[in-house]
Amino acid sequence: MRRSTPVLNPLFTLTVYFVLLWLLVEGFVRAFPSYAMYLPFGGVENLLEGASDVEVLTTMVTPLAVDNIEALTLALAISGAVLIMVPVSWVYFITTRTKQIDRSFAQTIMVLPVIVAGIAMIVQNSLALAFSLAGVVAAVRFRFSLEEPAHALYIFLAIAVGLGAGIGALGISYVVSIGFVYVNLLLWKLNYGSDLTTPFFSFLTGRGRDDNDLK
Repeated sequence: MRRSTPVLNPLFTLTVYFVLLWLLVEGFVRAFPSYAMYLPFGGVENLLEGASDVEVLTTMVTPLAVDNIEALTLALAISGAVLIMVPVSWVYFITTRTKQIDRSFAQTIMVLPVIVAGIAMIVQNSLALAFSLAGVVAAVRFRFSLEEPAHALYIFLAIAVGLGAGIGALGISYVVSIGFVYVNLLLWKLNYGSDLTTPFFSFLTGRGRDDNDLK
């Protein structure tokens, strides 16, 4: 999509998507109130209340109580993370500079929150498991380079959404994704930072049009 194309169409589509996603959660709570406790929300409050219950690293590692992890909660968290990343991928398609989309990267930002959510649930409230996981990750050599620096923002957002889903704070992931989507679209539409010869930026930076032409 070119910058001359009206941004109202994608903005309207994204807004409708976020509203429908919120209404879907509200409708689920109203239709199945007994399952509301399984929704991945309120995780931050639980972490703050149970901060003193986090186990310390000792010589004996307490095994993870797998039975305490509800499969339904994990399924809802993963589903929510994927749904939240859908509009983020749309923004990538809209704002990408090249005509050819990096399909591998687009699929990565969709799947990465699923993996991070599962990892977050495994190591939650377990300092020993967190250190063990860090050791395993450090032993693996990753050879992955991003074509554009802006792609790193999508990776960080995918990790943030996955962490939010894993700790049961999907509401925070929802709000962060909304902010990411709208700020990205606004900066893309304004072509922010490409022209420093406007009156405001000339006053701010002290750079005129002649200075901008110098290399």
